[in-house]
Parts: sequence; C-alpha cells; structure tokens
Amino acid sequence: MADPDWGLYRSFLAVMAQGSLSAAARELGLTQPTIGRHMDELQHHLNVVLFTRSSGGLQPTDAALNLLPHAETLKAAADMLSRAASGLGDDVRGTVRITASDVIGVEVLPPILTSLRNDHPDIEIELTLSNRMEDLLRRDADIAIRMVPPSQDALVAKHIGAIDLGMYAHCDYLAQNGAPEDFEDLADHALIGVDRDARDLRLLHSLPWPLAKHRFSFRSDQHLSHLAMIRAGYGIGMCQVGVALREPALQRVLPEFSLALDSWVTMHEDLRNNLRCRTVFDALVTGMKTYWRTQKPDRQLA
Repeated sequence: MADPDWGLYRSFLAVMAQGSLSAAARELGLTQPTIGRHMDELQHHLNVVLFTRSSGGLQPTDAALNLLPHAETLKAAADMLSRAASGLGDDVRGTVRITASDVIGVEVLPPILTSLRNDHPDIEIELTLSNRMEDLLRRDADIAIRMVPPSQDALVAKHIGAIDLGMYAHCDYLAQNGAPEDFEDLADHALIGVDRDARDLRLLHSLPWPLAKHRFSFRSDQHLSHLAMIRAGYGIGMCQVGVALREPALQRVLPEFSLALDSWVTMHEDLRNNLRCRTVFDALVTGMKTYWRTQKPDRQLA
C-alpha cells in the first residue's frame, strides 16, 4: 500500500488543533466533506481509529495522540522544505523563520524588521515568540535571538552584549504609593514577577538582592505581561532598560538593582551561505547592536 499523502496528515493536524471537521476545513480553506474524506483515507491507510464523536466534538484516540508528534515533525519538515525552496537563486527573497522572546519580538524587532523589508521587500518573515530554547539543529527556526549563550555545535553565533534590566514603575503608581527606599520597602508595594517558570525562578533565587522572599501581587511567566502591568501602573517590576528609556512615564526605582542578560543572534551553520538567511541574520545583528547601545549613552560610540 502506498504511503499516505502529506495532505492527509495536514488535515489530521488541523482536526487535532480545532476539534471538529468544520473548523479544520475553515482553517485549511477546504470543505468539511473533504476533511472527512481525508480522515477516512488516513484511518484506512494506517488501520487505526483516530477520532471518536462526543457531545464536545471529535475526541482523539490514543492512536491519534501517539501519531501527533510524528505528524508535527512532518509539518516542520514540509515547512523547512518550503522555506528552503523559496530562497533558491541569487535574489534576496523567500521566507525566514525567527524565534525570539516575547519582549524582544514585540518591543525591539518591529522597527528592525520594517527597515529590513524596506531594503528587501521580497523577504517574508515568520516570527515565533517564545522564551523556550528552539532547537535550531532540527530547524524549528532559521534564526534565534536568545538571552543565553548557544550551547549547540554547528551554529553560527554573534554576541550582541548584555541586555540590562532594572526595576521600574509608572509615575502614576509612584505618585500614589511613593518609591521604595530599599529592598525591605518592597514588602509594602505591589510587585510584578514570575509564576512557575523554573528557569526564571532559579534566576530570581540566585540574585544578590532579596527579591525572592517578597510575595508577588501579580504573577505571570510571560514577560510581556509584566511590561504591560508596569505601564498600566499596577506596581513595580523588572523591565529592559532599553525599552523603559523610550517611555518617560516609566521611572526607575532601586537603581542599585541591575541585572544583565547576555544576548546572542544564532543560526545553523548550513544557512551561512543562504543569501536570504544571511541577509536577515546580518540585519538582526545590526539592529540588536543598535538597541544594545541605546541602554547607556556611553555605548553610542561602542
């Protein structure tokens, strides 16, 4: 029997994600009967039952759950093939997938990517916001911007520098609550901090400042939400200095607190000679270096 067509797995992934044939059809731009036929064909090819019907929609069977990671690997490979094919030739065109933390992706990259598009309008960018380490060796992304040194071999890495973090609050919050004079005073303030992320919690407990002993009034593992709550005047939290300097309403408190996180731009060494990836890589390095220099005036000439 011939192997199932990739399109069947694509439909399977859509049904798994959406929970119904109709929703999967809308996502893929197909008809519901087509998706249903795809599921019947795939079940016939694999000789398994993938879904059962319930009042809440289609429920995946154990077989479907076991197949899911393999189908996702197929999708990643298909996406990688598409990105590779789109960049063939001598023109700077095609798709590049970037992964970055949420704050970098939302607060820092937009002007960098806009400038890139102005220079190279045929480049298409896919951006995934994640604080977890994407595996560049498996090509989950083409380029990564991370706050830790790359630990994998076979990567091209460019060191940007230390991204500085400080403690900040909105001027409205400080007008109502006053500014803490020392770290003990933080007990009387609304603190914004991490929730369950193990890496962030380890970092918090390793700091020489007694932040870990204070109870956070607002907890989230999404750093972008910390920034939003600081801007809203909720309380005091950590913020990248380069971001805070753009907003006069954000004022630094406890200036003795300073946390530096190394930043790197990395990609797989096989992409070194890929024109579109190298173009995006160089643009990200230049843009991130500019952002790094804005943190302190004495870096303007660095």
